[in-house]
Amino acid sequence: MASTDTLSLDGPPPRRSAPAAPPAAYVPPPPLKGTALILGTIALSLATFMNVLDTSIANVSIPAISGDVGVSTSQGTWVITSFAVANAIAVPLTGWLTQRFGAVRLFTTSIVLFVLASLACGLSPNLQTLIAFRVVQGAVAGPMIPLSQTLLLASYSKARAGVALGLWSMTTLVAPVVGPLLGGYITDNISWPWIFYINVPVGLLTAYVSWMLYRRRETPTRQLPVDTVGLALLVIWVGCLQVMLDKGKELDWFNSSVVVALGVIAVVGFALFLVWELVENKHPIVDLSLFRRRNFTSGVIAISVGYGVFFGNVVILPLWLQTQMGYTATEAGFMTAPVGLLAILITPILGRNMTRLDPRMVASIAFFIFACVSFMRAGFNTDADPAHIIIPTIIQGAAMATFFLPLLSLTLSGLPPERIAAASGLSNFVRITAGAMGASVVTTLWDNRSAMHHAYLTESISNYSSNTGEAVRSLVAGGLSNAQAVGYVERLLDRQAHMLGAADVFWMSGLIFIVLMFGIWIAKPEKTARAVDAGGAH
Repeated sequence: MASTDTLSLDGPPPRRSAPAAPPAAYVPPPPLKGTALILGTIALSLATFMNVLDTSIANVSIPAISGDVGVSTSQGTWVITSFAVANAIAVPLTGWLTQRFGAVRLFTTSIVLFVLASLACGLSPNLQTLIAFRVVQGAVAGPMIPLSQTLLLASYSKARAGVALGLWSMTTLVAPVVGPLLGGYITDNISWPWIFYINVPVGLLTAYVSWMLYRRRETPTRQLPVDTVGLALLVIWVGCLQVMLDKGKELDWFNSSVVVALGVIAVVGFALFLVWELVENKHPIVDLSLFRRRNFTSGVIAISVGYGVFFGNVVILPLWLQTQMGYTATEAGFMTAPVGLLAILITPILGRNMTRLDPRMVASIAFFIFACVSFMRAGFNTDADPAHIIIPTIIQGAAMATFFLPLLSLTLSGLPPERIAAASGLSNFVRITAGAMGASVVTTLWDNRSAMHHAYLTESISNYSSNTGEAVRSLVAGGLSNAQAVGYVERLLDRQAHMLGAADVFWMSGLIFIVLMFGIWIAKPEKTARAVDAGGAH
């Protein structure tokens, strides 16, 4: 065989080709400063706030939407379910999409598409069209939250990463509380399409500012094969799980063949998805290898379980106030809104000092405060006045301020820059799914415990009970008929049963937070990067 190094008889010897230079390593851009940093922080926070707001703002508007499009309220709940399913599927795809298209391009495109989908939702003439555009809205919203986190971390120096995550976490926690309050006000005083229209000016401004500030800070891209099998399995198991969680209570859970079928498909699809992504596929669409990292796994478990319990309590508290305590939707909203007061005050201070603190200790403090708040609420009774109800809500703001920041710090610490988007997307996916599960489990548990207490209390109420007879006679003497008096006693009984059921839920929540307070010490934060080294994302 002729060697390429031998002389040619027809001319000068061929020139030896230089070896190909290895691709240059990605060097993250320097942190933003001054006005650019302020504008970038506001734009990214607004994108997060707008996204999270849309997961809850439609909840209180379902009766109005259902009435306008001529369907039942149960059918109208698909407006919420369709968004949640599409969003849950899209969030874990963020890492793959970022590598394919770039973080900045994907983020700004997602915002623009979200604005267009929001406009289409408001203009929808019927339920089918509205659900279709809510699916689109949820899908394009998927990358927005994890990429806002990624870009925000890249905007700050490593020493100030705690401040960046503090600001980000504040918008994530406050938005679910503001959503029902804002949605109720808009529906009552304007009209339901405006819960979608308000996204248009905010989204366009956010997209413009983000693109102008970050377009020269694009992350590297590379051609990746499309993991069609993994994507199909992800759609199947996440979609079935989300529909099962949303419709389980309405269909009486596993007494329904539909729920059983959804559960079986979700479990089988999840098992196949794990095998395919971890074993069979060299280019997984979701980077499950992140769970091999001790800090990522422990951080994700803690933040997801804690958020699931927190979100479940956020759901039942206003429900109890409205259905059992006689509060209007707006009044119940005002009872939960002050949760952000202490969070706004504490978060910036904590962010500036996060480098000097052990994130496990800060997270333990958060879980301890959450537990105390839960136990305080477990002591509520049917005579609780607004002052007693609002005090635990205000205190809970301190837990919110110390909850997200240290756990995000643990979850993302030590990761290289190119894995931040994937890690953020995956952790947010698990957290969002845990929130949906928490809401379903807590509301079902509340109903079951309330029914149990109602049955127990009813045992002491009968025509042969002297106390019952005396109460009925007293009400009849006050001007009620015998039937009205008996009905009044029954309503008091039901009110007390639901109060006891809620107390059981709050007690259980407090115990879970106590377990998390000690469980987080499984993590082992890196001594050199306690405040979200973010894998050197700066």
